Parts: sequence; C-alpha cells; structure tokens
Amino acid sequence: MADKEFTYSDVSEHTSKKDIYLVIHDKVYNTTSFVDEHPGGEEVLLDVGGQDATEAFEDVGHSDEAREILEGLLVGTLKRQAGDPAPHTSAPTTTAPKSASDAAGLGIGVYAIILVGGALAFFAYQYLQGSQTKA
Repeated sequence: MADKEFTYSDVSEHTSKKDIYLVIHDKVYNTTSFVDEHPGGEEVLLDVGGQDATEAFEDVGHSDEAREILEGLLVGTLKRQAGDPAPHTSAPTTTAPKSASDAAGLGIGVYAIILVGGALAFFAYQYLQGSQTKA
C-alpha cells in the first residue's frame, strides 16, 4: 500500500479529523488514526492536514519514537507535478544531545541555586534557633 503515488491534489482532499493526510519529506501519511493520540493535540495535525507538513514536523524536533509511529502511517509517496508547491528542503533532524558547553552551563547554574538555597536555609535556621533561645 505504501507503493501508491499521490498528487498534491489527492492529498489536499484529506483535511478532516476523520480523514487526514500529511506530506513529510515527499512521503504521504494517513494520520487519521493518530489524531486523537497526538501529544500536541489534534489542532496541530488539522492545521497542516492535506499539505506539506515537513517544516512543521522538523521544527518541533520529534523523537525517534514519533518517527517510528509516523512510518507506521505511511500510505505512499508524493508524485510532483508542474505547479505544485516547492518541496521543503529541511533535512530530517535527530534529537542530538546538547553540546558539552550547554550541559556544563546548566550544571553550574543548578549548583549555584543549590548553594544559595542551602546558605539561606542555614542562616534562617541559625536565626530561628537564636530567637528561640532568647525567648
């Protein structure tokens, strides 16, 4: 069934919640069965239904699991014709880990917050202990 070819005209007829197709990287997906399960909500899919959703899909940075689910929804490929919108050329991205400098920056910030919080807690404790012994 994934061998079937669709034109933009074919895909553009599938835009309702009960019948929705998307084009991602020139592959056509029937996302009807996934509309209610989509973590971003059904509106996200309905907004790009019947269209090339490549850019929207890649901008979100979907997980490998999401890409596997998508492959299960594949129904065919897009057959380009004269007058069709230009293909979106963004390459598929993987969820790459953050660079070491990003991770180090976050780690230092967390330690600073813990250190300041610990110091505040210590001084508050000391203050309260001093207040109780005077009373």
